[in-house]
Amino acid sequence: MDQSVVVITGGQGVLGTAAADLARERGWTVALIDHAPGDAEAPDRLTLGGVDLTDADAARAAMQAVADRFGGIDALLNIAGGFVWQRTEADAPAHEKMFRLNLMTCLNATRAALPWLKRSPEGRVVNVGANGAVKAEAGMGAYAASKAGVHRLTEALARELKDTTVTVNAVLPSILDTPQNRKDMPDADPGDWVTPRDLAAVMLFLASPGARAVRGALVPVTGRV
Repeated sequence: MDQSVVVITGGQGVLGTAAADLARERGWTVALIDHAPGDAEAPDRLTLGGVDLTDADAARAAMQAVADRFGGIDALLNIAGGFVWQRTEADAPAHEKMFRLNLMTCLNATRAALPWLKRSPEGRVVNVGANGAVKAEAGMGAYAASKAGVHRLTEALARELKDTTVTVNAVLPSILDTPQNRKDMPDADPGDWVTPRDLAAVMLFLASPGARAVRGALVPVTGRV
């Protein structure tokens, strides 16, 4: 990848870590942005912790810091987000929280990175939607609505950028094989789920020059489901 620079939001989570490890193996220079604390540098890695991407100003400052450190941004993987299972009649609906964590972090990070992505020969935005937002099940209303917003943002921005070198796509995973999901669903078969590394591999393909003809795609990544 000739040391192209990829920014990964939610970079210290399970999927973000998998994406960062795989990107570094493939020659990317990696910048991690996360709400969790963290501050570390290496020749091919920068970690910016304590960043609230629901705040547009904080997102702009973080992207500026990445560009100042590495000279630009070539790809953005929008992984930051959250999940809640909640019935619609719950006393404190989580819809606003889910929209802030899933849609607004994606929007703010993307808007902040776009000036540099447009300068890149192969600018890329890869969002994380959800297979569960295609048809929502019980208790998934708040989460699915926010992720459906990510899907529509992906499609709209891809069209808006059709005359540039920047492509915008999203992956739609089913259940990820994470320690937390194994704990929450002890009777399920994790073999049916998607490993973080496998999902990261699809995201990095969409972030590669070889995916330049893919625009506005919502790519299901569902393992054996």
